[in-house]
Amino acid sequence: MEKGLKERRLHARTLLLLSSFLLVSCGAGVYLRTEVTRPEEVTGTYTLILYGARYSSDIENVALLVEEGGPYRFEVYAPDFDYKVEKNVPHRDALEKAEEFVRHHYAFMESQLSRIIGPSGNSIGYELRPLYYPIEFGSSDVLDIYYFFEGGKVVAKIRLKPEIEKALFGVESPFLFRMR
Repeated sequence: MEKGLKERRLHARTLLLLSSFLLVSCGAGVYLRTEVTRPEEVTGTYTLILYGARYSSDIENVALLVEEGGPYRFEVYAPDFDYKVEKNVPHRDALEKAEEFVRHHYAFMESQLSRIIGPSGNSIGYELRPLYYPIEFGSSDVLDIYYFFEGGKVVAKIRLKPEIEKALFGVESPFLFRMR
């Protein structure tokens, strides 16, 4: 009787170990954090990624500045038609173009510049996001932006905060379908 119990425990432990391994290996990777910074920190030449502004009332907009020749390649988790890329843009021009891009909506209040922090604690890029008048959407910051490593590159996943999306479209989007 004891031998059967030991075998079942061994099988249970093995199964638990295998399932833990599968969960960890299927994870989305290492998430990166951002930190608000000042424009004076931005120097050098950048690839400018302009996400959003697909229509006049689009509030899902952000500009990413990725250092040319930097250690990481950036990719936006979105179809190619949702963003534009400009390469070899000097820092002053990149900041001006980014600011002009994020301020296109009538409810624009101000922009927020943040540095994207790599695993070693260094800046690996910057994001410039719009902040809107809170009376318009219930919050000035309407975006959820996540950065994570996947397959040797940094992936940026950009979307509206769920409460903003629900307020704008009246329903919560299912997992596989997102209203725009």
